[in-house]
Amino acid sequence: MRDTLKRGLTYGMVGNLFFIAFSLVCLIYYNIYDPAKISSRIIEMIAYTVETLGFLSLMLGMIDINRSVRMRPMLKFGFPVYILVELVMMILELNSYQIEFYKPYSLLLAVIHAVFSAAVCFTFLSLDPGKSCLEVAVTICFGVILGGMLGNVIGIRIYFSILTNAVAYAGLFSAIRYMYCREMIEIDCHGDKARVAEYDSSFF
Repeated sequence: MRDTLKRGLTYGMVGNLFFIAFSLVCLIYYNIYDPAKISSRIIEMIAYTVETLGFLSLMLGMIDINRSVRMRPMLKFGFPVYILVELVMMILELNSYQIEFYKPYSLLLAVIHAVFSAAVCFTFLSLDPGKSCLEVAVTICFGVILGGMLGNVIGIRIYFSILTNAVAYAGLFSAIRYMYCREMIEIDCHGDKARVAEYDSSFF
């Protein structure tokens, strides 16, 4: 199960790298959008392809992580919900010209998105409670996610918040995998000897 966990963390990192690419494609898409031009359709197809690859990677990562780690109900619930929320937001963002109720410049939407994403980020502390190196990684991820709200303050669309989320989570998955492979943190998996996994932090 340890190899499964490592693979899941890798998938999580790769999925978020695809989301970074998706956000950059959106930036190009909005700058050249013209329904009469074939170039807009091509870029739209690229965006959907990158988005699909990102979600496939992230879902595979979620499945591997949930299968391998023992307990952690908040993480196992929060991470799939996060994936679903990101899916809905990316679909709305890419189709914002056709959806009247969607407000891509809404500060309230950016705040809710950032707060929810940050809350899910904190569930990763349960992987090895009390380890300062993991707490630092999660705190940095938290800070980057909250920074995504600044984009909407200065008038950038919600894809900026999606981009900062992807950067934060790509870094978090990479850091967790690095620390786990070097035994800086210990994550009890199915098949391992059980150990206490209750969160007891002196960092926060």
